[in-house]
Amino acid sequence: MQMQSKKLLLLDILHILQKHTDPDHTLTQKEIQDLLYSEYGMEAGTKAIKNNLSCLLEFGYDLYYDEIERKSVTKDGEEITNTIMTNIYLERDITDSELLLLIDSILFSNSISPRQGDQLIEKLSSLSSRYFKAHVSHISRISDSAKVANPQLFYNIEILDEAIETRKQVTFRYLEYHTDKKLHRRRDETGEIREYRINPYHLAAKDGYYYLICNNDKYDILSNYRVDRITDIMLTDDPRKPFRELKEAQSGSRSLDLKEYMEKHIYMFSGESERVKFRIKKFLLNSVFDLFGTNIIFEDETDDSVTATVNVNTAAMEQFVKRSLPHISVISPKELRDKIAVDLQESLVSFQD
Repeated sequence: MQMQSKKLLLLDILHILQKHTDPDHTLTQKEIQDLLYSEYGMEAGTKAIKNNLSCLLEFGYDLYYDEIERKSVTKDGEEITNTIMTNIYLERDITDSELLLLIDSILFSNSISPRQGDQLIEKLSSLSSRYFKAHVSHISRISDSAKVANPQLFYNIEILDEAIETRKQVTFRYLEYHTDKKLHRRRDETGEIREYRINPYHLAAKDGYYYLICNNDKYDILSNYRVDRITDIMLTDDPRKPFRELKEAQSGSRSLDLKEYMEKHIYMFSGESERVKFRIKKFLLNSVFDLFGTNIIFEDETDDSVTATVNVNTAAMEQFVKRSLPHISVISPKELRDKIAVDLQESLVSFQD
């Protein structure tokens, strides 16, 4: 093994602490000395190791350790007492439980491909000790069969983030599935590949996907696009349309209230929102709060049901009602109630054929 320069001693000790220690796995000065030799070919005395550990403390690294006293006798027969550091470990800025939470979000993301996810998990795992990987091995993917990777995902996010920051328009093409089970660029009515010119305002995560909340430059309303379905994206030099020019802007608002928007667009359908009143069984209240947040007005409560009023995108509300049948009924607006009734009647006919 090639011997390393003594100038690297401090870095080698830091790497050993990062790799081998955590609150449940500590090292003594002697064990650090042995690892320096076995992993880096570095020979160092315990005194030099202690001096470098002290330097790490001065640099602001959170080292935890115990001190013990060790007596020794000099050549002259004089008894001296030395302080030894033991049970040493490096405290990190991010805990293992926080890392596991981040890894969970990667595993359950529908936008990140298995290959990209594995690379991210490997990088996150390197932020902890070597013992952390044993925890990661206990986590399994349910299925990756439905994931079709878009290798441009992270590039899309990078470009969109820059566009939002600099208030510039972007252009892109959009992917959609065909019956061959593959993604194809969306085409217009003439068969030409459609190009979108977009004014971007926000990126939002919903149900395992990233969405771009934006305005198609041809219109004056907000739209939502799945970021993993975007391809051929380009940042332009053209300034984006001010938000106050859109229909969703109220009282001259200069920016989008993201929290309010997400509460109204529970399934990320674009379009206008309105006030909806519905009657629902109380055992479904958890789903109601998950989707609509706490901006709900309740009335006429009984033991098993309650009337709720929310401001929501009507297309999204229609989906929620159909998912919750037969335990929900729309009271108003009448147009929405009638549309759902017609859809249910048509569905019944199709099942009877």
